Amino acid sequence: MKQYLAERELTSEGPRRRGGVAPRRRSVTVNVAESPLGWLHARGHLSDRLFDAGERLRADYECAQIAPGVTMRWEPVRIRGTNANVLTPGERQIAAHRRFDEAIAAAGKGLEDILWRVVCACETVTAAEKELEWPARSGKLVLRLALERVADFYRIG
Repeated sequence: MKQYLAERELTSEGPRRRGGVAPRRRSVTVNVAESPLGWLHARGHLSDRLFDAGERLRADYECAQIAPGVTMRWEPVRIRGTNANVLTPGERQIAAHRRFDEAIAAAGKGLEDILWRVVCACETVTAAEKELEWPARSGKLVLRLALERVADFYRIG
């Protein structure tokens, strides 16, 4: 994964994103390209199995192109080839959408919210907890439970 490092002022609320009036005291270098899932894994809060399950779910989410499109699609038009065993891009998209829906369903009712927010929408666990009006520090536990079920669905051992 490519790193995009940025210097941020460290305040009592966390790294300051924009320049402020307060004088610079301490700073921290952050990787702004790191996903919340990658952050949790790098700090030992998620096992390799759970991280792989989350990455697989996000790959299906991206391949299915579920997120709203902003611009016109510029992919080249596929001309019918000779290899009948290869899925067309549309078939791959449909298959990924089906896998994504089934993985979310396998996570269970009530767990899909935190799973989608952290894994697919790349919200931090803290932000997801606030949006869902959950108690502080409960999101990691619920996310781990959801990722366990998704790992079972994808048969990640």
